[in-house]
Amino acid sequence: MKKVITYGSFDLFHEGHYNILKRAKALGDYLIVGVTTEQYDESRGKLNIVNSLDERIDNVRKTGFADQIIVEDHVGQKVEDVQKYDIDVFTVGSDWLGAFDYLKDYCDVVYLERTKNISSTMLRSKENPIIRIGVIGTGRIANRFVPEAKFVSGTIIHSVYNPHIESAERFARKFELEVYTDDLERFFENVDAVYVASPHETHYAYTKAALEHGCHVLCEKPLVFQKAQAEELFSLAHEKDRVLMEGIKTAYCPGFNQLLGVVKSGTIGQIRDVEACFTRLTKEGLREMTDTVYGGGFTEFGSYTLLPILKLMGTEYKEIRFDSVKAENGIDLYTKVSFVYDRGFALSKSGVGVKSEGQLLIAGTQGYILAESPWWLTKSFEVRYEDSKRIEKYAMRYLGYGLRYEISDFAYTINRHEGRGYKLTEEESIAMAGIMEQFLAQRKEVRDI
Repeated sequence: MKKVITYGSFDLFHEGHYNILKRAKALGDYLIVGVTTEQYDESRGKLNIVNSLDERIDNVRKTGFADQIIVEDHVGQKVEDVQKYDIDVFTVGSDWLGAFDYLKDYCDVVYLERTKNISSTMLRSKENPIIRIGVIGTGRIANRFVPEAKFVSGTIIHSVYNPHIESAERFARKFELEVYTDDLERFFENVDAVYVASPHETHYAYTKAALEHGCHVLCEKPLVFQKAQAEELFSLAHEKDRVLMEGIKTAYCPGFNQLLGVVKSGTIGQIRDVEACFTRLTKEGLREMTDTVYGGGFTEFGSYTLLPILKLMGTEYKEIRFDSVKAENGIDLYTKVSFVYDRGFALSKSGVGVKSEGQLLIAGTQGYILAESPWWLTKSFEVRYEDSKRIEKYAMRYLGYGLRYEISDFAYTINRHEGRGYKLTEEESIAMAGIMEQFLAQRKEVRDI
């Protein structure tokens, strides 16, 4: 008897799952299916599981393909199971190509081509509320976004739009997307939600168009460069009953939210100063160095450094001042933004042509918190006190590029769940747009070192 084994979450069971099981069964005489627990899924980076373990097992059983169903709940179990059940063939979908080659020491490993063109009826049914996401833009961040989305249950990257059809076609071919187009109307017809990853200055127009077409929107930072535009977009989202989120990935990461929780618990007393720095030496010729209107350090990284400041000190500052080191073409190579609040101060430092220590420092009346570079990934931080021997260290996991966390919260909110909006509020996004607007308006007169 030839034994085959496969594994999966099988959440929101759909046609693709059915086909994988059917083809796995055809590889041998006896099929064992491992269904992962929610806790194990979360530990390996799979987020937003909707169905219970019992429901997912039942859906696998109903197909009639599984001769035996087991539960996967820990790292290393696949090796154990292959040996325990004397497996001849291990198989999973081709989106995991190469990931399980280590099992070739024990059995044959087969990667099955995933099901393309999953039917809209299957995706949009009440039992399987899978969100079809379309991507606008095909640049660096879009290329990171698509692989991250596969770790978020209930979503599928379905389409891509680029005004240059050749770029859209290359992107779709790379990620095996169903639709690519340079026609916005066709693009919006095929999706439930949109990820805007186009150049900064296009965010407003694309986000507005998507909302007007009834799509939910996750827009890369900065959302817009004018406070009035941000207010307009959030107002439109409310009018259309759609979700609008700004994609500052740090805001949604578990480590950063744990850090905020520690600060707000009063551990270091009252907060009097926040300093955040994010700099990167950028290659000549990239957009950040050549775009004389929207390029530069602050527009590129300022959203990150403003985030902890607005979260901890608030949006109602008394004074703001910009100081920049500028390139010959006028873009800021390095910018400091100084804030004065009723109860303290804050400093944002960002740059594309000057390198500094990228840390987050939060000063309180009873101690301080230090998150070292890269704090925007927030893999660890320390709480320090007057007694230099007293240091409390925190460490947490940060999976992939971190984009899966914002995608998970986006899907969670679309599905009418509540409780995650505090991570980046409408008020905070609007305040950021207002600060960006002030910076761009003053850039010609900004203090030039």
